[in-house]
Parts: sequence; structure tokens; C-alpha cells
Amino acid sequence: MRQTIDESKLHQERYNEICEKLTQDKYAQFLGIRLIELGEGTATAELTVEEHMLNAHGTAHGAVIFSLADFVFAAACNSYGKTSVALSMNIGFLAAGFKGNRLVATATEEKKNNRTAWYRIRVESDSELIATLDALAYRKNDYFVSIEDHEAK
Repeated sequence: MRQTIDESKLHQERYNEICEKLTQDKYAQFLGIRLIELGEGTATAELTVEEHMLNAHGTAHGAVIFSLADFVFAAACNSYGKTSVALSMNIGFLAAGFKGNRLVATATEEKKNNRTAWYRIRVESDSELIATLDALAYRKNDYFVSIEDHEAK
């Protein structure tokens, strides 16, 4: 018999453990990305564009913008404590970011089932849309938090 887990309840009861795991991302730490908010299938994170993050044109490097979007996507799709990884991601760069800009990325879950989930991510600076990203996650069988109290009897 297949186990059924109330992921909403799991998110609420294991919230601190989930946040702790997600904030251990070494690359995000290296870039200075900060997780601001984590909900069920949603997340918001920010970073400030620094000198070493600029490309040859003096604007925020696309890789930095993508990394912020990728981090917030990872946070949102792992927010239920179930191990999830990216299957595909498509980004559109719409405006430049500049040194000193505070970039804020928000991920919103559009659709989720047991195996996959679809997310929309927006990266903004001072209410200007910098980039959008559509992302598909693969939801593995395992959870990275304890599910003992949540397994169907």
C-alpha cells in the first residue's frame, strides 16, 4: 500500500528543520543569498549585487540572476521536506541589474503532484521585473526530514 503524507502538515511541523536544510546551500551562502520567506510551495530570497558580480558591461551577470532564481526555486520545491531536484528551467532576462541593487526573487508553485511540480519565478529590483523563470521539479521518493509521525497507518 502506498503511503500518503500530509505535506502541508509536514511543512508546518518541520518548518525550522526544512529552513535549516535549505539555508545550508554553500553556493547561495557564497553569493550572499538570503532566504526571506518560505511557505508551502513558495519562497522569497534576496541578494545585493556587488562589484564581483558584474559582467564586462558593468551590469549584474546573468549567472548571478539565474543563481538567485534557482535558489528560490529549490527552496519552494523542497518546502514540503520532500527531496526535489530540477528537471528543466527556462529563464528570460528582461532588464539589467546594477551594482548595489537589491534583487528579490519569488517562486510560486503553479501545479504539484506526487512526482513533478511546476513553478514560476520572478526576479525584481525596486519593483522592476529583471527576469522570469519557469521551472519543472522532479519530486523524489525520499524526504529529508523525519516523516515517522506522518506516514499513513
